[in-house]
Amino acid sequence: MPNPSIVPSSAEQPALYDPPELTRENWDRAGARLLAKLIGEFAYEDLFRPVPEDPAAAAGPGHHPHTLTIPPGPDSAGGVLRFRARRGAYGSWQVDPASLRWSAAPAESTTDERATNQPTTNQQATDEPTTHGSATEERATDPLAFLLAAKHVLGLDGTTLGHLIRELTVTLAADARLDHTALSADGLADLGYAELEGHQTGHPWIVLNKGRLGFSASDTSRWAPEARRHTSLPWIAVHTGLATYRGAAGLESADGLYARELDGPVRQLFADTLRARGLDPAAYLYLPVHPWQWDDVVLQLFAPSVATNAIVPLPTDGDLRLPQQSIRTFLNTTRPERHTVKLPLSVLNTLVWRGLPTERTLAAPAVTTWMHGLRDADAFLRDECGVILLGEVASVTVKHPLYDGLDEVPYQYKELLGAIWREPVARHLAPGERARTLASLLHTDPEGRAFTAELVVRSGLDPKTWLRRLFAALLPPLLRFLYRYGTVFSPHGENAIVVFDDQDVPVRLAVKDFVDDVNISAEPLPEHDSMPQDVRNVLLTERPSFLTQFIHSGLFVGVFRYLAPLYEAQLGVPEEEFWTLLRAEILRHHARFPELKDRYEMFDLLTPRIERLCLNRNRLHLDGYRDRSHRPHAAVEGTVANPLHQP
Repeated sequence: MPNPSIVPSSAEQPALYDPPELTRENWDRAGARLLAKLIGEFAYEDLFRPVPEDPAAAAGPGHHPHTLTIPPGPDSAGGVLRFRARRGAYGSWQVDPASLRWSAAPAESTTDERATNQPTTNQQATDEPTTHGSATEERATDPLAFLLAAKHVLGLDGTTLGHLIRELTVTLAADARLDHTALSADGLADLGYAELEGHQTGHPWIVLNKGRLGFSASDTSRWAPEARRHTSLPWIAVHTGLATYRGAAGLESADGLYARELDGPVRQLFADTLRARGLDPAAYLYLPVHPWQWDDVVLQLFAPSVATNAIVPLPTDGDLRLPQQSIRTFLNTTRPERHTVKLPLSVLNTLVWRGLPTERTLAAPAVTTWMHGLRDADAFLRDECGVILLGEVASVTVKHPLYDGLDEVPYQYKELLGAIWREPVARHLAPGERARTLASLLHTDPEGRAFTAELVVRSGLDPKTWLRRLFAALLPPLLRFLYRYGTVFSPHGENAIVVFDDQDVPVRLAVKDFVDDVNISAEPLPEHDSMPQDVRNVLLTERPSFLTQFIHSGLFVGVFRYLAPLYEAQLGVPEEEFWTLLRAEILRHHARFPELKDRYEMFDLLTPRIERLCLNRNRLHLDGYRDRSHRPHAAVEGTVANPLHQP
């Protein structure tokens, strides 16, 4: 008989976390979407090559039947995946999730039989098995099953496959959660900037975009952006023997930052907490810390510093914050005028560990000062574009006593603790303006309605005019920085923020993430002479012919490759015309500044072909899940035709 003194009562037993979103309906719906994305993005990166059932027809507009044959492998019987897809700019694929059909063994049929037995649209919309040639086809909704069937075709080793299964499963669970709590496009259009972020589905290009290796299921339910949970952050005090402060103009001292970010009673509470331990507050710097990072990293890897009071836990400041899509960035929703904070999070998500590199964190305010100086001295950027550069205006960097001196250790161990304070976009908006990330324009609601379509209708403009206004808001400042200053941002969907007027018409651009995503020309330019040495030391350089990739891959391939077919399907502007209008905006800029003709040739956005950057190949083939001493970069595989090259 069990001893009642050691058996907890039913009231004391912890309840298991039971996520309500994990239903069969949500799982299958999200699975079909993710499988369609996997097929499209892996095909784009030439990881396998589906073939059209009618090559002549597939060259035209619309979705057409395609076949992907998976030959038998060592422990896979193989099979055939059939689906309908349309081809787009840069060699892209858009696969219809409802059309995915799998037959467990290759169908033996002639070309004529394939043409005769093509599944109809009605067949594709049902879950009932269909017959194709001599094989039975069933609706395909499981990307995990496909990954196992195709692992030998993809050339995956066992270690990579094991981690891929985990990342893919966790990503799919997050997608199911998003489906479970999704709003209509109309409802999304009424949300504020911070709240809208929690409804986004993640990186459109990277298949494993919500893997978050390191988080448990309950961690995800609390800290993932789709949890939409307003929370307060605890702070810590770190001795200046470990911590270093840097601030831009107006925030040269840490006290100046804390006076803006912390109420007087909170600052007094922090100081009293230190004095109660016999410590001098003047010898410490304050910074918020992600609770997960404190528990999983700081208390373990900085244990000696905690033991000697070099790091002291403090209470929360009381402000509520929301995590954004980058997962380590928090917007203050209690006081939106206060800074956004970016914190290290030792979680592997998309391509990298989401820490804060020591050297770059130190240099963030100096990079901001230099970038702001370029803008403020340029009347076109300052007055005509009104471009908003969300400066990283203050930082606290915390060294690890051992790891930071070791070049050979994995980079994740040199990004463990610190904070960056970034200007909030709300502070820069004029009355009536509102901001949304560029990524939000790719969102579709549960009924299939595009968020962009809702905004176009609300604007009262015709779709083509609205699109021109979007290009006119985004392109001029990006082109000016590239051509005039040999400097590029990475204007992907989360870094580029579209500012709209009170009629939901795009009017200007805001940009964030300077220190991580600003690159400069490796070929010296006179405009770089004023660059401070500490800025020069941290900004990455690229040859001029590759510098344009940040606009191509970040914006054109990474966002417009998806927006163009969406715009065609829901707003009636043909994809070819989409790219023609984009090219026209670039040429308009060239005509505006003819004196920079040599720069248009040096930084040629209109070249016939561009190198194909591959974000999924990095995980599958290049870096996998191995540790390395420096952050990985995107893989390059061949070239693709540039839709902006129109002789």
